[in-house]
Amino acid sequence: MVLNFPVQGTVYAEIDLNAIRHNLNRVRSYAPKAKIMAVIKANAYGHGMVSVAAALSNADAFAVARVDEGVRLRQSGVKQRVAVLQGFNTEDELQSCLDFRLEAVIHSAFQLELLESRQIGYLTVWLKIDTGMNRLGFKAKDAAQAYQRLNQSSETGGSIGFITHLASADDPNSDFTSRQIELFNTALAGFEGERSIGNSAGILAWQDAISDWIRPGIMLYGISPFPDSTGLDFGLQPVMSLHSKLISVKPVAMGETVGYANSWVCRKPMLLGVVATGYGDGYPRYTKPGAPVLVNGQRVPLIGRVSMDMITVDLSAQPLAKPGDKVTLWGQGLPIEEIARWADTIPYTLVCGVTQRVQFVERSLF
Repeated sequence: MVLNFPVQGTVYAEIDLNAIRHNLNRVRSYAPKAKIMAVIKANAYGHGMVSVAAALSNADAFAVARVDEGVRLRQSGVKQRVAVLQGFNTEDELQSCLDFRLEAVIHSAFQLELLESRQIGYLTVWLKIDTGMNRLGFKAKDAAQAYQRLNQSSETGGSIGFITHLASADDPNSDFTSRQIELFNTALAGFEGERSIGNSAGILAWQDAISDWIRPGIMLYGISPFPDSTGLDFGLQPVMSLHSKLISVKPVAMGETVGYANSWVCRKPMLLGVVATGYGDGYPRYTKPGAPVLVNGQRVPLIGRVSMDMITVDLSAQPLAKPGDKVTLWGQGLPIEEIARWADTIPYTLVCGVTQRVQFVERSLF
């Protein structure tokens, strides 16, 4: 495979579109009878929504968070079904759903009132049931009334599906997910319409969460939804790799300090490398010393504090390293889940947090 365009900057994120197609196939292997609504909200978790949608052309539908994301997909030529997980929140957004054939998640009485005030249109909707997340959705006891109002609305000439969101599916030892699924199924007993429960963690760990539709998100990008594993454990391939270069190599004496606040002290003479990346690029500010960084494919530890434009590493194990050598911050050979643990965060924040000054390059699909 080749890069679709050349790398021009020092820091770049490489997006492997073949990997995302592989991951979609892995999703199908976990739920072969379910339809797949690929979640590509937040610019496809930072990976590039339009390019990812094209790579996922075999998905049955897409899910985005907001109406403007759905409009962008339609304007880029996407033909599949597109569901808006936050639904519409203004009359203009409702009109955009109608104009661009977006499917709205209905989660509030306010949305029902907007629908009931209209006289024309055709809209496919998903009625959201709050089974314990306590964010969006109707309580189970109110589901029948909300469904009846949707059925009577002049706008909803399309189908009505049912959806919920799992709060703790990433904890296989918790019974909360089972209770959510049971509440969802009980509340909708006797109702006709397609169901959607499972997110990535639900697909991988909860067979009962696999219904008519599944909504994989983070696993499509090769990342595990569970805190103590990586995507590789589930046969997934990382889609994003973040890279930079060494820009300085210098000796540091025992007792000298490195970085802001003099917080890191050399305990022996060492060779120090300066890497051109920092929290201004999206490398997490609170990554602790000792976190692995790949220099020429070999692990070396982070030392000192992460600054806006630079990090420093101990090159004792790489004595021949020189300015210009390739550095990998996460990706192939260095799971992003591992870096997230060193930074006391989750991989979602890392892929979504890569900043605009980082160049994105894509691996060709061919």
